Amino acid sequence: MADVKGSGLPIKMLHDRILVALRREDGERRSTGGILIPATAQVAKRLVWGEARGVGGNVRQVKVGDQVLFSPEDQHEVEVHGEELIILRERDVHAVAAERIEESTGLYL
Repeated sequence: MADVKGSGLPIKMLHDRILVALRREDGERRSTGGILIPATAQVAKRLVWGEARGVGGNVRQVKVGDQVLFSPEDQHEVEVHGEELIILRERDVHAVAAERIEESTGLYL
């Protein structure tokens, strides 16, 4: 079940879908060289991080609370009780960051 702030009803994600809350950053950011990049600057093909709020029954690699990396072009936006969320397929997630992930190469030999 998805944990949505202020919601009256629980939300169950279906199949391979993931409900994601976008990370809210300050907008402006600095490059490693110290250059200020305004929030309105367009960056080509920039991936974004978000927090998984709900996962469908067929999702294997992502758990609720994990940080996921995805392309903004692959998203479907939805508003639930005033909170803007994103719905993704598991195959659209490029990486998962979580405490439970063990360090390994991921290669099968």
